[in-house]
Amino acid sequence: MSSTPARPQRPIPILVYHQISEAPPKGAPFRSLYVAPRAFARQMALLRLLGYRGLSMGALLPYLRGEKTGRVVGITFDDGYQNNLTHALPVLRRHGFSSTCYAVSKLLGKTNEWDQGIGIAQVPLMNADELRSWVAGGQEVGSHTQNHVRLLQSDAVTALAEMTGDKSALEGLLATPVQHFCYPFGEYDQQHVAMARQAGFQTVTTTRRGRSSAVNDLMELPRVPVVRATSLPVFWLKIATAYEDRDRT
Repeated sequence: MSSTPARPQRPIPILVYHQISEAPPKGAPFRSLYVAPRAFARQMALLRLLGYRGLSMGALLPYLRGEKTGRVVGITFDDGYQNNLTHALPVLRRHGFSSTCYAVSKLLGKTNEWDQGIGIAQVPLMNADELRSWVAGGQEVGSHTQNHVRLLQSDAVTALAEMTGDKSALEGLLATPVQHFCYPFGEYDQQHVAMARQAGFQTVTTTRRGRSSAVNDLMELPRVPVVRATSLPVFWLKIATAYEDRDRT
């Protein structure tokens, strides 16, 4: 008598946030990347209400590999803003969720200097102690290169050093493995995919839109953007339907 086939894992949304803070005045560059603390709290409450578990990339990995099934959502934060610690962490802990914050090791305690040239307001990044508090709060830290570089504008030696150097620095700082990476600016090509594997990362996220599944390359995972204008009904569409899976090319 044959056994019942395993139920396939439903598509997995990996949410991407940047800043959890009130947005700057209208007209400010990239104002969309701010999600108000109240909106974030409502989004996490909805996930919990619908029976989803918010997971870090490490906790999500067995689902991405098809080893586990369940109603799960990945939660990621790019860049390591201090407001992630102050506004997002208490909400995540309230719901028993974990998440991954991709940090830039040489800019800890500084600001988003990579944005200065396009006029984006400078906002504090977590310092070393704050990053440790993030981990102590049940969250995970991933790598985002040492200086938030544009990999496509870097030579191969520099690009690899930015990846491996950031991983090593963060591991030394946190005394825990750093096994997950995010391409800065979402820019990369296949040599950077190979570098990420060489560096020993288990997953790598991109800015390509869509939900993930076991068929995706773990070095090129798509994500679901959550921005200032994402209403609660649209948030539900993003996680529970094929809304983000459409071809947007």
